[in-house]
Parts: sequence; structure tokens; C-alpha cells
Amino acid sequence: MTLETLRAPVLPALTAMNHFLTQELLSDVPFIQVISEHLTQNGGKRLRPLVLLLVADAFGFHESTEHIEIATVLEFVHTATLLHDDVVDESSERRGQITANAIWGNAGSVLTGDFLYSRAFQILARRNNIPVMRLLADTTNALSEGEVLQLTQAHDPHLTEPQYREIIRRKTALLYAAAAEIGARLATSDEMIHTQAHQYGLHVGLAFQLIDDLLDYTADPALLGKHVGDDLAEGKVTLPLLYTLQHTDPETRLHIEQAIQAGGSADVARIITAIRTTGADQYTLDAAKREATLALQTVQDWPHTSARTALAALTQFVWQREF
Repeated sequence: MTLETLRAPVLPALTAMNHFLTQELLSDVPFIQVISEHLTQNGGKRLRPLVLLLVADAFGFHESTEHIEIATVLEFVHTATLLHDDVVDESSERRGQITANAIWGNAGSVLTGDFLYSRAFQILARRNNIPVMRLLADTTNALSEGEVLQLTQAHDPHLTEPQYREIIRRKTALLYAAAAEIGARLATSDEMIHTQAHQYGLHVGLAFQLIDDLLDYTADPALLGKHVGDDLAEGKVTLPLLYTLQHTDPETRLHIEQAIQAGGSADVARIITAIRTTGADQYTLDAAKREATLALQTVQDWPHTSARTALAALTQFVWQREF
């Protein structure tokens, strides 16, 4: 299943969203527009807007352009986090492109991220949909908390799997959950559907992040669009490392602990070997597949539409992807 196939049921809405997004990037401060366009025009999967649009379509929402506007809000929030993350992580490459902070510096990247956050909430305020505003405000706050948790627990080889899962729930999965729930709230007043949609997005988001963390050690850098081993270089302890630490020999465990504490990627080749030897790669893949299965189960009883078919297929895409 390709991204193009997943997008097909809502392609007109995605096209409209891209047009609306471009209009909302307009600013009388040229520097803001240059950086914003650099980020948004360099692609990305735009899975969060896609989830919102597919869920809304699955329940027949065609009453206004609100779904298009809020899908844009999700993309702005996500893009703002990327700007800020690249500064925190001192990243120089993302999606195969030079990062904004590497081109224009940290200050410009942070401030443009702030612009995107504020523009997102300007769009929300125009609609004045209080439940959606509240949900996105809570989600954005939790996302920020997740990033702070990750920052404060970096370089800690004693991080536990529950702690790791809480980080990825907040920093990644909750925005997917919000996307799906908002799509449902726009289309139906059925609270059970709202809950199911939230759970769908949550599990898809967890699967997505688990695979992201696995790909950091196993992907082709040309497909991934960044360097393999970046997480290790930044001291981020993710599930492949956690499992390896628990199942490797004492000498390798000590070596990995020291690499986590020191940062840098000089030892990444040896650590990748340990990840494969212990089966940590398969363990992480299996964890992602379990989350994807839980996501699929939540939409099984939804109306049989092309949008629901795409939502079901997306649960496979997130764990089968290579980038």
C-alpha cells in the first residue's frame, strides 16, 4: 500500500488543504515566509492531516471546509515541533534536506516555529469550535511535556520501557489521536465513535514512533533522509537500545551504556550489530505490529467506505514502511 493509494479517497481535500496552507503561510515578514515554505514544501508524509480527513470522510463529513482548516492546523503544529526539535537536537538534515536551523540559525528557526504555533491557533479561533480548541490545546501541551521528558531523560542508560512509552505517547501518539478524534467530532456526535477514533490514532501514532526509532538503526540513510544513529548521537534511549541492554552480554552492555552517556555515533556500527544479535530489531517491529493491530480493531465496525479501507491499510503502512 503506497501513500498515493492511502490518499486517494480524500485527494481533493488534501489538495484544498495544500492551497489553504500556502495562503496561511503568508506574512508581511518575508523571513518567516521563506523558512515556513522551506519546511512545508519539502514534503513529509502529512499523515496527521491525512488521518483527520480520512476519519471525517469515513462518516460523511462534507458540510464545510472546517476539516481542511483543522488539518492545516495539525500540519502547522507538527512543523513547528520539527523546527524546535532540530534546534534542540542540533540536527543538520531532515527528510534528505538541510534543516532550517542549519541554514538560517537557531533563533530564526525557534521564532518561526512560534509563528506557526500562533498561526495554527488563529485558524482555530476563527472557527470557534471550543471542543476542538480544547483538545488541541491539551494535545499541544502534552506534546511539549513529552519533548521535555525526552530531553531530561536523555543520556540515561537506565531508562525503563514504561518511561520510554510514556515519552512517545506524549510526543507523537497523542497528536495522531487528536487528528483522528477531531475527524470524528466534525462528522458525528456519537461519543463511542469519538473514543474509537482517539484509540485508532493513539495506536497508529505509537506504531509510527516505534518504527521511527527502529529505522534510526536499520534504515537506508538515503531513504530515511537523515543519518543512521542520530538517536544514539543525541543520547536518546529508544526501544531497540532498551531491549539490547537487557539481553546482551555484560561487556557489550557496558559499551552501550557508555555510548549513551557520551553521545556521538562513533560506536553505532557495533551497537547496530548488537541490536540485530539480540533480536531487538524484531522485538521493536513486533511491538509496532501489535499497536497497528489494535488500531485496526478499532475501525473494523465502521461503515465500509474507501476512507475506512484506507484507514485500515494505514495501520499496515506505518509498520511496513522503510522511511
